[in-house]
Amino acid sequence: MNFKVNEQGFYGDFGGAFIPEMLYHNVNELKENYLQIIESDDFQTEFKDLLKEYVGRPTPLYFAKRLSEKYNTNIFLKREDLNHTGAHKINNTIGQILLAKRMNKKRIIAETGAGQHGVATATVCALMNLECIIYMGEVDIKRQAPNVARMKMLGAEVRAATSGSKTLKDATNEAIRDWIANPVDTYYLIGSVVGPHPYPDMVARFQSIISEEMKSQLIEKTGRNYPDKVIACVGGGSNAAGAFYHYLDNDKVELIAVEADGLGVKTDKTAATTQVGSEGIIHGSKTLLMQNSEGQITEPHSISAGLDYPGVGPLHAHLFKSGRGSFIGATDKEALTAAYQLTKLEGIIPALESSHALAALNKIELKQTENIVINLSGRGDKDMETYIGEMSNL
Repeated sequence: MNFKVNEQGFYGDFGGAFIPEMLYHNVNELKENYLQIIESDDFQTEFKDLLKEYVGRPTPLYFAKRLSEKYNTNIFLKREDLNHTGAHKINNTIGQILLAKRMNKKRIIAETGAGQHGVATATVCALMNLECIIYMGEVDIKRQAPNVARMKMLGAEVRAATSGSKTLKDATNEAIRDWIANPVDTYYLIGSVVGPHPYPDMVARFQSIISEEMKSQLIEKTGRNYPDKVIACVGGGSNAAGAFYHYLDNDKVELIAVEADGLGVKTDKTAATTQVGSEGIIHGSKTLLMQNSEGQITEPHSISAGLDYPGVGPLHAHLFKSGRGSFIGATDKEALTAAYQLTKLEGIIPALESSHALAALNKIELKQTENIVINLSGRGDKDMETYIGEMSNL
């Protein structure tokens, strides 16, 4: 079975570009140019140089000794939290800003939930001296205040989405409206493996640096270039796409995606798309999403703003439906517990999103001889207010 996108932009039954006529020019322009540009030698040279000299790659593959002892297995953390701006998001924004410049776009728009993609977009816009507008849900602006301040300091304009749940879904809606209204000079820099083709494929390619580095790092540490398990959190799913990318066709590697169960999948406060969702179209892509019997999108819930999305990228929908990926969930409380545990055992404060991946250790079968890589997609600076507020509840 093929797990890479086909020429029509589909992963199995999922993907494509289901867009209104007013967006056709924008999306088609991107589709016709992206591969030719990003596969060129000059692009790859500049991209890799910036990842090394500006982002700080390669990120370490850290053997978590005390965490490994607790679970009686071998646990490695891919330290995306050590990237410039504090998360994996910068890998993608570096790639897309170089693409936007080569397409002569002068104005950059983006959506953000946890704020890490917004910060990463504002960062590369400052670096490249381009206008930057970030759409962010009003609720997320309040719960991710440090990242909002960083975006503004970097010169970005932050626009609040005040409709619906006032979170990531609504910020995405506003960004799409802006792109429709400004088709000529504007580039929409999407932050995850969602949206119409070619975005899911393009973002996965830029994030594949994560698993590309894992291969050589694992040879050095374990003697072979693949682990037994790769674990990553999934909202839209860009960090997981990057961590899984070079292992998609290696069936010796178990791919474990961890969604946000929120308060539980049997409540109406969850973001566990594969468990409670069904096939449909959201933001220009056919995928799995949370919707009611009339096809109206239902509101997700997660303590982590970056996982608070009612859909999942089409690659992940394909991995779920085909059985190639194992999809499990972690509740808000389980994620918080996992975060405090990593902090106390390893001295690393993870992002709330990454904490969901860590929570999987209590839910899967572990063997003493296994090598497990957990993608630590971001650091917890942005979530300190939540962590401090929740300490007394655990």
